[in-house]
Amino acid sequence: MTTLRAGLIGLGMMGRHHARVLGSLEGVELVAVADPGGDVHGVAGGRPVLGTIEELLDQRLDYCMVAAPTGLHEEIGLQLAEAGVHCMVEKPLAHDTASAERLAAAYTEKGLVGAVGHIERYNPALQQARARIEAGDLGDIYQVATRRQGPFPGRIADVGVVKDLGTHDIDLTAWVTQQEYVSMSARTTTRSGRPHEDMVSAVGLLSKGTITSHLVNWLSPLKERTTVITGEKGAFVADTLHADLTFFANGNVETTWDDVSRFRGVSEGDVVRYAFPKPEPLRVEHEAFRDAVLGKESDIVTMEQGLATVRVAEAMIESARTGQVITL
Repeated sequence: MTTLRAGLIGLGMMGRHHARVLGSLEGVELVAVADPGGDVHGVAGGRPVLGTIEELLDQRLDYCMVAAPTGLHEEIGLQLAEAGVHCMVEKPLAHDTASAERLAAAYTEKGLVGAVGHIERYNPALQQARARIEAGDLGDIYQVATRRQGPFPGRIADVGVVKDLGTHDIDLTAWVTQQEYVSMSARTTTRSGRPHEDMVSAVGLLSKGTITSHLVNWLSPLKERTTVITGEKGAFVADTLHADLTFFANGNVETTWDDVSRFRGVSEGDVVRYAFPKPEPLRVEHEAFRDAVLGKESDIVTMEQGLATVRVAEAMIESARTGQVITL
């Protein structure tokens, strides 16, 4: 396998994990890292710790991982594109639609591989769910409901919960169902005293008629990462914290106890929690991007897909601001 020369920009909470994976990825040499704040987590592993993009580009990179704050994604990404360096940017692609459009266009025009780090796509539970949906295990998909709740992360300052956490659910919902969003309605609130929203409740419609609901917040002591996909044959429940996927089948056994049956709705069937390998999602994500840079067939989150996610996130925010349903 060809050895690719990789760089990393940003050594914060996510950057430290990218450094760990890139530093041990087959076929890749992490040659240097960059962060104006230095290596606060001690993850450089003896590699040069640089202060600027220009210094990093002097290392003759094949590709670069960008784990800088969202507001810097456009500036950094465009510099890398101009230098002819393939790039994966942490989600979201950019802080607004216009910036995301410019980034996606730059990588297309240069013929470079550009990707977005929507890591939930690589969660084993959701990988299994998509494959089983594609195989027809649920039949028609009626609804996708996601809950992503937890305590406030003090490190996030430049975007609200919609663009930071909500973009996970937007991307995974479109990907697992293989549908696009066509409309969005949402309500947000701000309770933490910051300028950005910290809680959202949203309802969407997908291109094949599937309805979605998303509850996302930074205000709960309960950490929850759950996706429920309901179809004509039953429901999948994906717990992405533990990478578990459980199937609740619609049954055909009649419930003859009247006091119970009147509350059951769809008849109960078998419940199965699937067993499957559970590789680390971040490593799978990096393996996919490496392969894409090498010209191999690979399932990456393209910048065009990342752009679509930013558009939906902005529709959530616009709907909350205006009280209107936003058509995409």
